[in-house]
Amino acid sequence: MEKGDGKVLEFIERDLGPEGLSRTIVVAATSDQPALMRIKGAFTATAIAEYFRNKGMNVMLMMDSVTRVAMAQREIGLAVGEPPATRGYTPSVFSILPKLLERTGTNEVGAITAFYTVLVDGDDMNEPIADAVRGILDGHIVLDRTLANKGQYPAINVLKSVSRLMNHIASQEHIKAAEKLRELYYTYNKSEDLINIGAYKRGTSKEIDEAIEFEPHITKFLKQSYNDNVRMEDSIEELISLASGGGV
Repeated sequence: MEKGDGKVLEFIERDLGPEGLSRTIVVAATSDQPALMRIKGAFTATAIAEYFRNKGMNVMLMMDSVTRVAMAQREIGLAVGEPPATRGYTPSVFSILPKLLERTGTNEVGAITAFYTVLVDGDDMNEPIADAVRGILDGHIVLDRTLANKGQYPAINVLKSVSRLMNHIASQEHIKAAEKLRELYYTYNKSEDLINIGAYKRGTSKEIDEAIEFEPHITKFLKQSYNDNVRMEDSIEELISLASGGGV
C-alpha cells in the first residue's frame, strides 16, 4: 500500500482484521489513480470473484464505488471526443455499466453476491448513475442522511429500499410481517408532521393510531450498533413477533 491509501489500510486493519483478511482479496485503485487504472480495478475484482465462483464457491463482492467507475469512464470518453450526454456523462458510461454489473450472480456451480455503492448528488435517487444501476441490479438499499442526523444507524430508509428477490426466497410469514411493518412505518411517516405539531387527535384514524403505537418499536428494531452481531434467523423471528404485536 502506498501513502495515499489510508482508507484502504483502515478498512483492512480495522474492519477485516487478520481473520477476515485470510478469506479476502483486496483490489485497490484510489481516486488519485489514472482513469484506466480505476476501471481496471473494478473489472479485475469482478474477474477474481468469477474465478472463485467457477470453482464452486459462494463469493461476496463489495465494490466502492460504481460512481467512481462511471466518472473514470466519463473522463476517458471526454478525452477521446465523446459528447457529454446525460448530466455530463458520456454514452460509453451507460454501456460499460451492464458489462460490469451483469457479470455477478449465480451459475451452475457457485454464486457471487455483490454489493455496489453508488454516490448520489444532493440525495437525488434519480440521478443518472443511480437510475441506471437500479435498473440492472436485483435490489437497492438507500442510506438516508436524515436518519443518520437523528442518530439512527444503520441509516437505511426501508421505505425507499427494495428487494426484487424477497418474494422468491423468503417465507410467506416473513413476507407478510415485513409488509405489515412497512405499511405501519409508511403511515407514521406520512402523518409525522401532523403528529409532531399536535394537529392529529387520537381516535381520528385507526391506521394512524396503530402506526403511532408501533413506531418506537419499529425504530428500535431497525437500529443496530456497530458491534452488534445478530443472526438472520433471530432477526426474522423478532420481525414476525413484532408484526404480530409482540412487545408492543
